[in-house]
Amino acid sequence: METLTGIGKEDRKRLSELFRETKGTISVTDAADILKITSTDAAKMLSRWAKKGWLSRVRRGLYIRVAFESRTTDISLEDAWIIAERLYSPCYIGGWSAVEYWDLTEQVFRTVVVMTTQKPRERNPIIKGTNFLLRTISEKEMFGLKPVWRGQVKISVSDPSRTILDTLDDPRLGGGIRSVADMFSNYLKSENKDLKLLIEYAKRLGNGAVFKRLGFLLERFASDQISFINDCKSQLTTGNVKLDPALESDRLITRWRLWVPESWANPERKLTPSNGTREK
Repeated sequence: METLTGIGKEDRKRLSELFRETKGTISVTDAADILKITSTDAAKMLSRWAKKGWLSRVRRGLYIRVAFESRTTDISLEDAWIIAERLYSPCYIGGWSAVEYWDLTEQVFRTVVVMTTQKPRERNPIIKGTNFLLRTISEKEMFGLKPVWRGQVKISVSDPSRTILDTLDDPRLGGGIRSVADMFSNYLKSENKDLKLLIEYAKRLGNGAVFKRLGFLLERFASDQISFINDCKSQLTTGNVKLDPALESDRLITRWRLWVPESWANPERKLTPSNGTREK
């Protein structure tokens, strides 16, 4: 644990310049370009400032500013989304993190979901006390995104329809199918509801399992949307899949080629949203 110690006039001048010219994080490359020094000198300088407590190291070559009122560099991330953008770009904030952003759930998730084109070795890194869940996607899957500003940093987050689609593609990204069903129900009641766009996104993604889950849930929550339900039926692929791969499923809904748990098999059963918090 490093504590804040004094720095000289020249170092303070350089550090202030870096703070003015950077947004959220400071890398070795940033420092070298801004201060017009070599990368080697920049790396040594940033390391020295970190040891003195004016910066906090996120990973090798990347630092964040330590607030002047802080007594230690052992700090939590002020905005995990900014760190995600810097470490895993091209990427977007998705899954339950985007669900929370669009106010489609009352649940609280402690982990930040990042959809990235990178292939990181560590899929569940913990950075400065913040948990991340990383999922690799292809470049062609980088669509349906909205830019949001976090301070001076522009970050991509999946729009409401793409967010729902991602949780249908992989229910784990929504905390499991029960949570996903609640989120989908809230989506249908929200001003962001756009089933036409949802179908378009699903076709673009090209995953048959999504249409099976989407059609099944539409029958449960929006049975009057006949045309969209039929759209899902027209896109069914061969083979059967599980409603949620993580659950034991012993009932086959043949019209959707979908294995579901017994408790989900009754077509008359109305699922009610669950409350509470979930730590993921």
